[in-house]
Amino acid sequence: MRYLILSDIHANWEALNAVLDHAKGSYDEILNCGDIVGYGPDPNLVVDWCRTQTSKIVRGNHDKACATLEHLEWFNPVAAQSARWTHANLTPQNLEYLVALPTGPIIVEELELSHGSPEDEDEYLVYPDEIGAAAAHLGHRVAFFGHTHVQGCYIIHRGMAKRLMMDTVDLEPDCTYMINPGSVGQPRDRNPRAAYALYDSSRRFVEMRRVEYAIPATQAKIIQAGLPEVLAQRLTLGR
Repeated sequence: MRYLILSDIHANWEALNAVLDHAKGSYDEILNCGDIVGYGPDPNLVVDWCRTQTSKIVRGNHDKACATLEHLEWFNPVAAQSARWTHANLTPQNLEYLVALPTGPIIVEELELSHGSPEDEDEYLVYPDEIGAAAAHLGHRVAFFGHTHVQGCYIIHRGMAKRLMMDTVDLEPDCTYMINPGSVGQPRDRNPRAAYALYDSSRRFVEMRRVEYAIPATQAKIIQAGLPEVLAQRLTLGR
């Protein structure tokens, strides 16, 4: 099976459409590592799309916060303001959908899908030692996660994790891999292009991809919605 792996769309409709156009014909099903809303100006468009087009999806921390408004004290002021705006603008049906999203990990074929770490959707996996420790809790050799908005493929062998500095990887059968497809809607690795991954489970092959999108259009929507201006500015910077 060929999978399109998405994460951290964050209500960015222009970025999502650019990814879908760029990946057209390269996948059979879509998997999603969560945070489909928050920060961005088009929560209903993105949730409506996810409801009909995504095969499997896990809940992200912003999905939970925007749907329930719980624990906003853990968010910085910009994120909290965005969550309140998103909650107020979501349709009742889309709020219900977000509330019902499953926490990770979930299993698809022989891969695992999480938002943060396999044990905690709010935990950031940034450094190789953190990823190596998290891999000990996996039940399968391949796992996809998001949350950091930083694209990367990590190989774990004998408890040691190493980031692979390449865009295409053939997965070795005796190693474990934890893969972050990056953020569709708000990259934070100083590359403003929308990020995603493709995974072919029969060939055990993963490809990390980036694509440009209409950043000014999203920025204009953010300003028009009255969301914090910094959310528009950071899209140009990729951080």
